[in-house]
Amino acid sequence: MIRAPLGDEKYWSERLEKRQAWLDEAVPLLEQPSRNPTYQPQFALNVSKEVFRLIMTKYSAGKPIVELGRHFEPILDAWELSNRLAEEVCAANRLETCRDWSFQLSNLNHYNWCFWLLGLALALEVCDDEWERLIALIGAEGEDMLIDSIIATRKPQRIVGKRLLHAKPYARLRAAIEAPSPAQEELLRDFVSHWYDELERKGDAELWWYVFGDPAKHPLKLGSYFGRWCLEAVAAVKAFGVDDRLCLRLQHYPADLAHPEITTETSALAGKNWALQMISRIFRV
Repeated sequence: MIRAPLGDEKYWSERLEKRQAWLDEAVPLLEQPSRNPTYQPQFALNVSKEVFRLIMTKYSAGKPIVELGRHFEPILDAWELSNRLAEEVCAANRLETCRDWSFQLSNLNHYNWCFWLLGLALALEVCDDEWERLIALIGAEGEDMLIDSIIATRKPQRIVGKRLLHAKPYARLRAAIEAPSPAQEELLRDFVSHWYDELERKGDAELWWYVFGDPAKHPLKLGSYFGRWCLEAVAAVKAFGVDDRLCLRLQHYPADLAHPEITTETSALAGKNWALQMISRIFRV
């Protein structure tokens, strides 16, 4: 059963085939001398992002959650390689940067990327080694109270910052985490409900994926859409045990990632009562 609200079986089948084919060609190139060494750090970063897109394309297409975990380490491999290459290339060419990406959490694109990977890592229950590698790549200890707090649930020595770098929409998630238990579920629903709209930015500040699937700005036929999933909410659910029962049928909430014990087949059979059956199984209500 397709999980994403957009795209039919043909769309998702084609996107999976094309993304896998691109990676099959691209990954071996990382081990070969490049004709354009200056571009190689950015190319490696592109591979990292494309592996992530493959994971989320599989999720959107309805693939089993157990298939996703094996792709997580390659995200880290390519990002780490990109960092090493960037140091070498920038030093050799006296460049300040050789990648089209800001690695500062103050940049919403990077903040969102790091938060997504944290949510995905917690949902997939990655091993300690992969977790430590991800945290090292994110760095920025003490810079953002929300990301630091999530990391600290699995790495207690993490210094938690005192500022929230992006209040819109993340102040809503902070409120859900800090609220007493009875209020958390409604506040989490509030965050997920406003998440996509409040991530809207203009011009250069626009998130790289934001318009994918927009019928006017970037229609589905262009093939870029891989779903719009609020992995940040999953991070909060996994890290803090926030009650997410009111989010289960929200279009941007990846419920099967938060609760992989609930299969796509179960969801499909449940029909109109899907959310009630899921809630019953998760919370025994």
